[in-house]
Amino acid sequence: MASLLRQIVAGPRQKHPEAGLDLCYVTDKIIATSGPSSTFPQRAYRNPTDALVKFLDYKHDTNWAIWEFRAEGTGYPDSEVYGRIKHYPWPDHHPPPFALVPNIVASMREWLKGPDTNPGRVVVVHCKAGKGRSGTAACSYLISEDGWTVEDALFRFTTRRMRSGFGAGVSIPSQLRWVRYVDRWTKHQKIYVERQIEVVEIQIRGLRDGVKVAVEGYVDQGRTIKSFHTFNRFERVIVDGKQQDSTPLDSPNLSPSSPSLPISDSKFRSEETQRTASGGLEAAGSAVIFHPAQPIILPTNDIRINLERRNKATYGWTMVTSVAHVWFNAFFEGQGPENHGIAATDGVFEIAWDAMDGIKGSARKGTRALDRLAIVWRVADTVGNGKPELPQIITEPKEGEPVPESKAADWKSAEHSNLAAISQDLGLRTATPVSPNVSEASSRRGSGTSPPHSEKHHLLGVKARGPSREEFVLHDGESEGHPTVTAAEQDLGVPEVKSPEPIDDSEGSTKIKDVGLGNVVSVVGEMQKPCREGKSDSKLGQDKESSKDHVPGQLLKEDER
Repeated sequence: MASLLRQIVAGPRQKHPEAGLDLCYVTDKIIATSGPSSTFPQRAYRNPTDALVKFLDYKHDTNWAIWEFRAEGTGYPDSEVYGRIKHYPWPDHHPPPFALVPNIVASMREWLKGPDTNPGRVVVVHCKAGKGRSGTAACSYLISEDGWTVEDALFRFTTRRMRSGFGAGVSIPSQLRWVRYVDRWTKHQKIYVERQIEVVEIQIRGLRDGVKVAVEGYVDQGRTIKSFHTFNRFERVIVDGKQQDSTPLDSPNLSPSSPSLPISDSKFRSEETQRTASGGLEAAGSAVIFHPAQPIILPTNDIRINLERRNKATYGWTMVTSVAHVWFNAFFEGQGPENHGIAATDGVFEIAWDAMDGIKGSARKGTRALDRLAIVWRVADTVGNGKPELPQIITEPKEGEPVPESKAADWKSAEHSNLAAISQDLGLRTATPVSPNVSEASSRRGSGTSPPHSEKHHLLGVKARGPSREEFVLHDGESEGHPTVTAAEQDLGVPEVKSPEPIDDSEGSTKIKDVGLGNVVSVVGEMQKPCREGKSDSKLGQDKESSKDHVPGQLLKEDER
């Protein structure tokens, strides 16, 4: 029964004919395997740790060592593999923090080719499935240490690891981008410079309603992905494809020598349409620029843009209809390797929707959330204390030098590794108090100007409907999408929703009850600070994924709504 379960879980991956385990020989020196486990029920459907150790002892005696990449935990203690294990963990379905790559390939080189090494030594790489993260590391070694081309390394890993007709071994777009980064790094003296990066703005063409846009990056040596900022609807400028004022921006954001990114009136707006749940046709989306109210500073060159499209359901639930993300590295997009480690201090990374990463390493993303995405970035001038942050030059350790190793994750946490991934999927999800604000960031309703100081302002522009999609009757003195404004509020220039009758809530979140309708809605907490003026520092450019320098563009006016 256990053997059948392992066969089902292994699925498209090759099974070793002699061992009967989910592993393969990528080369005579590199073995790729799925993550073994010493605990139940995992060992019933994955490689049992003792069975893997028994096979490696039989075939290679003491000449094997493990390189593991599981930020969720290995699933077994180091003692069960004689302590012959190297830890370089990062999260599943993502590329590694590039600062780890020099140490990963150097430590493998020292084991296989170092002074006084046994020629019979092998490296055993594993993550969870022994596919994406393991393939990225194995191909990186073949390219940087054995001189393979990108195409040959990826092809070899696929043919050895995957069954015929079941896709590529390394298939996630961002991981493939990282493998090509390794090739460029190898060809240009293996110099990498870590810098703090500021995300200046995000430009989106064809943005649909209800899309949450978040900026994320690595912390804790790459074991954790941290969300540094989630845009709200007050941090946007809607361009909407109209010709903008040609007055240049007076902004120090980017270098004046960089080429501009022209916005084409005919190309900026997509002609596609999409049928909504109510049967109508939804316009393919708007051209939107997101300006953060406060600077977004990431600690490394590795930047992730995470997207999630939500449709409001009912009874405290929200429907997630699309999920996608993309990783890029500002050092490589700034042509750092080609300029002897001196990368551009600013630039633009562009990508189309179809080229982005899908859900849990697949190509599945759900309904289209946008057409194209452009991230305007620059090197951060200061850190929290206002002092300049010095770049960190990272080189590959030389032969015979000690190679740093990352801190291992708790090996027992692998038993619960699926819990964190559940939220990044399609379907119903419990709504949170901040959901209305971030999900309406792409809504065409609302001014997109500085946020009011009321915690109930998320109701502005929300049209209430009943179970049969009938519209509720508005309160006296209100018009559709425009709540009543008191005289005091007019003096302050702050629109305010009249306070309905409060009701008790044992969960601790404030709720209000619409007296006339009996409709209970959650109230959002404290709003974020007002955003900066609605101006653009750049324009969207070519239809090919690329990274470009950027200069002050044209003044972008906000749509009249």
